[in-house]
Amino acid sequence: QLQASGGGLVQAGGSLRLSCAASGFTFDDYTIGWFRQAPGKEREGVSCISSSDGSTYYADSVKGRFTISKDNAKNTAYLQMSSLKPEDTAVYYCAAGQYVLLDLWVLREEYDYWGQGTQVTVSS
Repeated sequence: QLQASGGGLVQAGGSLRLSCAASGFTFDDYTIGWFRQAPGKEREGVSCISSSDGSTYYADSVKGRFTISKDNAKNTAYLQMSSLKPEDTAVYYCAAGQYVLLDLWVLREEYDYWGQGTQVTVSS
């Protein structure tokens, strides 16, 4: 089970940190992905952190502004979001996959578990 939290309303240029708390599986063994879905749009991959070596991946639209991290001791992953833009407004979901092919990290079917989503709204 995954529980995403930390969303909210923020002005453009501001920051938020999303958390993804995991339970019920061996968190260390799972790659974590963050996805987002804006109204009327497909869910898209935002970032991913590998379970094997901690390597990180980002969508071009967030590169340099977002940072993903994973604390295995706390069974929690994070997405630090800075320099937020109105186009970052979306529901953000975390996901966990045990056998994610990292070349395909943006694909939803690579992940086994999904959180319920947390709303991020960036005002201009």
